[in-house]
Amino acid sequence: MEMAGTIISVSDLNVKVLLNDASSVIVGDILLTNYRNVISKFEVVEVNGNIAKTIPFDSVIYLKKGVPIYNTKSKLKIEYSRNILGRVFDSYGNLIDNTTIENPNLKDVYERKISFEEVDVDSDILWTGIKVIDFFAPIQKGSKLGLLGGAGVGKTVIIKELINNVFKKFQSNSIFIGVGERSREGKELYDEMLDSDLLSKIGIVFGQMGDNATSRSKAIYSGLTLAEYLRDEKKQDVLLFIDNIYRFVQAKSEISTELGRPALENGYPTTMVSDVSEVEERINSTNDGSITSFQAIYIPADDYTDEAVQTITGHLDGQIVLDRSVAEKGIYPAVNVFRTSSILADPDYIGDRHFELIEETLRYLTRYEELEEIIVVLGIEELSDEDKQI
Repeated sequence: MEMAGTIISVSDLNVKVLLNDASSVIVGDILLTNYRNVISKFEVVEVNGNIAKTIPFDSVIYLKKGVPIYNTKSKLKIEYSRNILGRVFDSYGNLIDNTTIENPNLKDVYERKISFEEVDVDSDILWTGIKVIDFFAPIQKGSKLGLLGGAGVGKTVIIKELINNVFKKFQSNSIFIGVGERSREGKELYDEMLDSDLLSKIGIVFGQMGDNATSRSKAIYSGLTLAEYLRDEKKQDVLLFIDNIYRFVQAKSEISTELGRPALENGYPTTMVSDVSEVEERINSTNDGSITSFQAIYIPADDYTDEAVQTITGHLDGQIVLDRSVAEKGIYPAVNVFRTSSILADPDYIGDRHFELIEETLRYLTRYEELEEIIVVLGIEELSDEDKQI
């Protein structure tokens, strides 16, 4: 490796490098230094004259000005083979499950850009085998759905059931991307998949809450690359779970602030729309297969009008809302059918009979909720025969 330059300033998310030759370094290059026997890596995000701004992959606590830095002439890469299944990777493509891969086949996580001509918009409906989803929020292959719900309402149970059903029907596999969530949740998912004999059908990428913003932002690109392998090389219809897509926007905001870039009024970066679009446009159907995504979305302060939430939901084809009040009744999946929706719930997609059944069912359930309050006050004997039947 050739020496690229020396460090001239250090902060948590911005290490500036004075380059020996500005033409030898481009955005996306991985730089490396070995100081005090600690190897540190950085990704170049901006080159201005002979100064490069880089974001560190890990802690910069040992670094200081004057430390030499080297150019690996490589980009951020992850395994791109059948060996991705049953494995847990970190955001940078390293295995973190105490396993190894012999003769790895690595691929640049930014390389794939799906073209307009490749996109297949006439995909079939993906029947999940979970009736409440198939009935109220039918899913098209290659569609994007928001999965809204707090802790303990059954998100992992739905994920397991979807993986199980889709694998049995299509022999297709799944990818889970943990973005900025607790490491405990990642371990629980791993253990539950292992116990359910589903681990061999899923690849996992995890950038946990305790990692820096670089790790949390890169997890999503690494996970998308794994999903694209299954779609493009294995010709499969893939399920992709992202938990939590909002944390990706948060991580990008932290990096943008540290780099001194201007922000929008609410603190989000000016690149937020393009950052989200870059991710969402890679989730699509092609003639080879499809990537169907379920994206958990954190709603800050329960504000659904938040700009980041609006930007994300603008790309979605529907939402599945898991509600604690439904779970407390012992109903699982704990889907709030009144707040669950899909653009496919339309006569042109699902036919008149299915659409009319949805409307009639929602009418009955709405009246049922009204009757619950009436019964508490007046008793069931005061209801009409029709209401008693409901």
